[in-house]
Amino acid sequence: MQFRVPPDSQAKLNHRMQDFAETGRWAASPDLGRGSWRLVLLIFLCCASVHSTRAATNSLSNWAQWRGPLANGVAPHANPPIEWSEKKNIRWKVALPGRGHSSPIVFGDRVYLMAAAPVGEAQKPVHDRAPGVHDSVPVTHTNQYMVMALNRGDGRVLWKTAVREEWPHEGGHETGSPESHSPTTDGKLLYTFFGSHGLYCLDLDGNVKWQKDLGKMQTLHAHGEGSSPVLYRDTLIVNWDHEGSSFLYAFDKRTGQQLWKVARDEKTSWSTPLVVEVDGEPQVVVSATKRMRGYDLATGRQLWECAGLTDNVVSSPVYWRGLLIAGNSYYSQAMVAIRLADARGDITGTTNVVWKLNRLTPYVSSPLLYDDTLYHIRHNQNILVRLDPATGGFRGEPLRLDGIRDFIFSSPVGANGRIYITGRDGTTVVLRHDKENATLAVNHLDDSFSASVALVDREIYLRGEKFLYCLAEK
Repeated sequence: MQFRVPPDSQAKLNHRMQDFAETGRWAASPDLGRGSWRLVLLIFLCCASVHSTRAATNSLSNWAQWRGPLANGVAPHANPPIEWSEKKNIRWKVALPGRGHSSPIVFGDRVYLMAAAPVGEAQKPVHDRAPGVHDSVPVTHTNQYMVMALNRGDGRVLWKTAVREEWPHEGGHETGSPESHSPTTDGKLLYTFFGSHGLYCLDLDGNVKWQKDLGKMQTLHAHGEGSSPVLYRDTLIVNWDHEGSSFLYAFDKRTGQQLWKVARDEKTSWSTPLVVEVDGEPQVVVSATKRMRGYDLATGRQLWECAGLTDNVVSSPVYWRGLLIAGNSYYSQAMVAIRLADARGDITGTTNVVWKLNRLTPYVSSPLLYDDTLYHIRHNQNILVRLDPATGGFRGEPLRLDGIRDFIFSSPVGANGRIYITGRDGTTVVLRHDKENATLAVNHLDDSFSASVALVDREIYLRGEKFLYCLAEK
């Protein structure tokens, strides 16, 4: 069968075909000839199948890294449930083999998770002896550091790989965990960073393809580790800030070959790097105590630096329309917005610093950047702050999250016009994403949650101290 497309319709047809392939929407128009429409029908049937396959693996439809597909806490294609409890909207609930505040990631039909499981008999407690140590947990067991893959449909464990077994050299803070880094994937390989216990690349069957031992971190007050690896195209980035010699690493994701290693004049930070494109060129941004810094992704060359944050940087930065926004809160409070265009050298106090804030700033959890609103938790309290990311101005008074009665370590997330905020007491408050931010639901589960939430399709994945939950409407 032959279809003839009039020459004057070919360009219009090509344009509509390209738009459909990219968006899944066909822009119908009567200006195509009859032969064109016959061909369009055939193309539509073929492309519909192709687009359906693409949508299933669309990076925006997965939660493949810390803070989701856009690294800002938003799941643009998700429509998760609003209400749940131990008796409502639980698709499955799986007991975990070990502790960890590492967040789950989801790609395709699998959930990936990291954990540290105690093995053997308890030994005589060994207490941390770092300078200024306080509120630390003594080490009593050898830990098995493991990676798991679960089936999204029923929570069945598909495989579990122990990448290392050893005695921890630090116990960590009493509110922390022995494993707080989150994994990342490109859908072909899985990348897991256990800090002092190694960097590992696994295939999707759980086999280790390559690994790196970067040494032992000596964290501030022996409070533990937590920065997650970041994947950008073929490069894997790792932040190694601690009380010893600090570095930023770049590795070839396929082979593990070190591409570059840059020394950093920094103390311990727990923030995860962020890769942004400025004028078409990717750069790695790291928030830390002494300086926020930007590095050329290809070479590791430092591009700019800026002072403005304070001690103990945990919260990770976000990026909005050319502005990098970073904040923290410990001895004092700080949040800074930096215009990255033409940022070179030390930009402290220059016009590249667009706005600063010295109150109501985040500590452990990272901001949610949803459309044109920046949401973050004030320190670790049940207070939600709303800002205009362009100016740093407050959008209304801070909101008290009634129902949450413990610290909030988990970072807020957003999807389908809603905001989800989870506290350590097992409570999640769901708010409307609008000017009023009215409360839609207050949900409770019988677990404690410090790991950040993953949102995919019509599902919520919550990693607790004891269980991993998949929540979905039945």
